Amino acid sequence: MVIYTFARPSFSKKRRCVLSLCLSSIVTCSKALLHVAVVTGTSHTDGPPRPVLGPRVCKFLVQHLEQQKDLVVSVLDSRQLPLMDKPAFAYSKSQSPLHLQQIQETLQRADAYVMITPEYNHAPSPALINFVNHFGSSVFSYKPSAIVTYSAGQWGGTRAAIALRPILSELGCLPVSAMIHIPHAADVLLEDGSLQAGQNGEQWDTYLQRCTSQLIWWGQAAQNHRNNVDPFVSSPVFRSNPSQRNAP
Repeated sequence: MVIYTFARPSFSKKRRCVLSLCLSSIVTCSKALLHVAVVTGTSHTDGPPRPVLGPRVCKFLVQHLEQQKDLVVSVLDSRQLPLMDKPAFAYSKSQSPLHLQQIQETLQRADAYVMITPEYNHAPSPALINFVNHFGSSVFSYKPSAIVTYSAGQWGGTRAAIALRPILSELGCLPVSAMIHIPHAADVLLEDGSLQAGQNGEQWDTYLQRCTSQLIWWGQAAQNHRNNVDPFVSSPVFRSNPSQRNAP
């Protein structure tokens, strides 16, 4: 089940109908669903390569997540937030911009995160970092995350992934050990997120499944425990400033 928030990757009319039917089943499903927020980190609208890689990778991952049971996937586009001037937690509730509230609600509702980023100068996308910096760690914490990187070259964004791990850890959405890297992404994926001719679909599915299985396992475990124990009772959210966590 997939919910597209803000920028929505384009699908065929038939596929949109299937997604609508899946969404309608949410209200009738009695089993606890796992909400996964996928955050796309590219700011490119043009290439080369053309078409740009970020939307291809996002569609590829969403299609894989659709095959998993009992998931609701929300796709968030980092381009929907401007360069940060004031983080969400610095606003009073009555003054917080509506679009910022909506994104925060989607992130808070999520049980797990998938962060998709290209690599710029051995680092994650500035757009992705700008996106997560709009929100406090209490939005993300006590939930797992998965890192997905890609590149037009041979490294697949691995160095960006290494740099992203401590950032997600500081936010409290601890990254699972398995990561997804897609080198030569322009030769791997078509515009609709499907594999290019000659790619081994079974091998790619096995590769992706190792990461998503870890994410789902930890996501379900954390979801179950949060339902029984409120983590913010023993580790409260900052109410005024970060000095609240300082040593005496």
